[in-house]
Amino acid sequence: MSEFLTYSTETLTTILPPFLIGPAVFLFWLCALWLVKRYFLYRLRRWAVSTKTRWDNIVIGALSFPLDFLILASGLVLLEKILPLSSQADEFTSKLFQGCVLFSAVFFLDRFVKGALDEYTSKPIFSRISHGVAKGVIRGFIIGIGILIFLDLIGISITPILASLGIGSLAVALALQDTLSNFFAGLYVAIDKPIQPGDFIRLENGAEGYVIDVGWRSTKIRTLPNSVVIIPNSKLTGSVLTNYYLPDKELAVLVEVGVDYRSNLDHVEKITCQTAKEVLSKVTGGVRTFDPFVRFHTFAESSINFTVILRAREFVDSFVIKHEFIKALHARFQKEGIVIPFPIRTVEVRRQDEQSIPEPLKTSH
Repeated sequence: MSEFLTYSTETLTTILPPFLIGPAVFLFWLCALWLVKRYFLYRLRRWAVSTKTRWDNIVIGALSFPLDFLILASGLVLLEKILPLSSQADEFTSKLFQGCVLFSAVFFLDRFVKGALDEYTSKPIFSRISHGVAKGVIRGFIIGIGILIFLDLIGISITPILASLGIGSLAVALALQDTLSNFFAGLYVAIDKPIQPGDFIRLENGAEGYVIDVGWRSTKIRTLPNSVVIIPNSKLTGSVLTNYYLPDKELAVLVEVGVDYRSNLDHVEKITCQTAKEVLSKVTGGVRTFDPFVRFHTFAESSINFTVILRAREFVDSFVIKHEFIKALHARFQKEGIVIPFPIRTVEVRRQDEQSIPEPLKTSH
């Protein structure tokens, strides 16, 4: 390409003065490449509309300004080839073009990161302040790396700068260890989205409630008694977390019941399922289309135990459903003559002077 440009410019300069040809070729070059860029991006945008992903739109949006920068840089190189300048000007133009290519890449990454952050943190998972802090840190890092590479490109030693930055970064990291840990944990929450504002969650330490806000340092949870628990993000990501809204809000409601050994278990199952279905159809928060079922599982000391499985629209509805179901089942069992037994213990009493073992004495409490 450079040989072609050199040959073309030498041919033109033999016909017309270079200071007349140079600006004309420069303007023609910029206009031609700008039109090509416009058509290229137009076709890309037409293609991106037909896709479901948003990544292609972000990439296309980040391309426009860096391409303009490259077109301008290539036009300057072409202008330098036409004009009769010194070898020092050639070297300067070469360095300038390399720097333009570098900064075009930096501008592309910067705009791409900005678009990605705007797209994927636009939902209320990350507060506006946290969004701005994250964007500033990441974009500052990209631009800083680009400046260091450019300084090395033009011959300025960056070793002292890197050494200073390394020592300074170490001091800052030690001083802000907890803050940085919470900040990067907040970035993880924003990107991975294990929780969303409005989700009902429970941590392994027992804290539970609705997520109000995820900030750059901490996450706020509103508990059922209407108090707010503030949890550092590092503690949140390092804890075993249960999200009752994933994969969806509906969840099973389990109620443990026990009946007397003399009960007819088929009858017990039938009555229990009927009662559970009636409760789900009446209580707000119950899933009316769900068919409750029973699973017997234990021969206990004084009863045969089983689990009744109902279904709620969300976690907090389970409290009302359990409340109403226990009342309704207790009344129905009394009506049907099904006994929920008290715990029974067998106590053996023996006098020291007695040789025989007496009959067991049964007591209940």
